[in-house]
Amino acid sequence: MRICVFCGSSNGGEVYLEAARTAGRTLAERGIGIVYGGAKAGTMGAVADAALAAGGEVIGVIPESLVKWEVAHEGLTEQHIVDGLHARKALMAELSDAFITLPGGVGTMEELFEVWTWAQLGLHDKPVGLLDVNGFYDHLLRFTDTMVEQGFLRKPYRDVLLVDTDLSALLDKFAHHQPLTFRWSKES
Repeated sequence: MRICVFCGSSNGGEVYLEAARTAGRTLAERGIGIVYGGAKAGTMGAVADAALAAGGEVIGVIPESLVKWEVAHEGLTEQHIVDGLHARKALMAELSDAFITLPGGVGTMEELFEVWTWAQLGLHDKPVGLLDVNGFYDHLLRFTDTMVEQGFLRKPYRDVLLVDTDLSALLDKFAHHQPLTFRWSKES
């Protein structure tokens, strides 16, 4: 099994770096391979380094244009250099059995929303998870609830996003993941 980990090329502070290290180490100790953005910077590097130190498989996917900017990690199990961001996300999704989003910036959010949308559209049935470290995603989660309340997001689609503050609990939710059976129609 491989899990795609979306996270930042920035550090974001020690609490987030430690959460990234814990995630990398925990996934490796459970025999779960990691697919991620391929950088050695920020929380991306922290996830990769911790997983590698624990003997885990780490596959990076980085666009050629970002190799120098994000500083491509050179010690990975595999490093794929692709043409652009669209190719990056497509390959990361193809190589993964599930997705976990750690705290990050706009790029991290874009990755999360794309795979969440793909699940909503039935393009994949893989678990999509959000690790809410230190309340980082509290406002986002309230916003998604507002989307439901205001009729812009149906509750079954909101519920596709599995959320927890504890990685082990989130992985347990992944183990019990049921693919989305509700599909939008004019009648629903």
